[in-house]
Amino acid sequence: MAIREILKMGDPRLLKVAQPVTEFDTPELHALLQDLQDTMAAANGAGLAAPQIGVDLQLVVFGSGRVNPRYPEADIVPFTVLCNPVLTPLGVEEKADWEGCLSVPGLRGKVPRFVHLRYQGLDLKGQPIDRTVSGFHARVVQHECDHLIGQLYPMRMREFSDFGFTDVLFPELGRA
Repeated sequence: MAIREILKMGDPRLLKVAQPVTEFDTPELHALLQDLQDTMAAANGAGLAAPQIGVDLQLVVFGSGRVNPRYPEADIVPFTVLCNPVLTPLGVEEKADWEGCLSVPGLRGKVPRFVHLRYQGLDLKGQPIDRTVSGFHARVVQHECDHLIGQLYPMRMREFSDFGFTDVLFPELGRA
């Protein structure tokens, strides 16, 4: 459909709590999903939330089923559409690892996230999704769902000495 503009850190719309999706399997929701997919693919993203393109809905897409050039060492995450997510940490174990964000372009930071996680929600047709995940998959889900509650990854960081420009921290990635 269309590649949409991705809002950048500083835009107040990124700090809002998004509204639940209440109507499923509509032409409008399908068009929004296509825009999210097109925009995420064009930016080599690992995920994208509706608020990042200025849409005030609890809808995220993530994964691709292929290696992401921005995270070449990460496990492959299956492509997922998730509406109205509920995240439940499975234990207290956290791991800090590098994250980037299409709304915080050119920067990376080490963010602590739960290692094991259960996520529940609905797909585009309103059918339930219930998965237990860990590692990079769990990290991506937490990162994207943070956008639905007005959180950007720098707000989760505990150590700002682990924050910098991607091309300086990871020159092998180029401008990824």
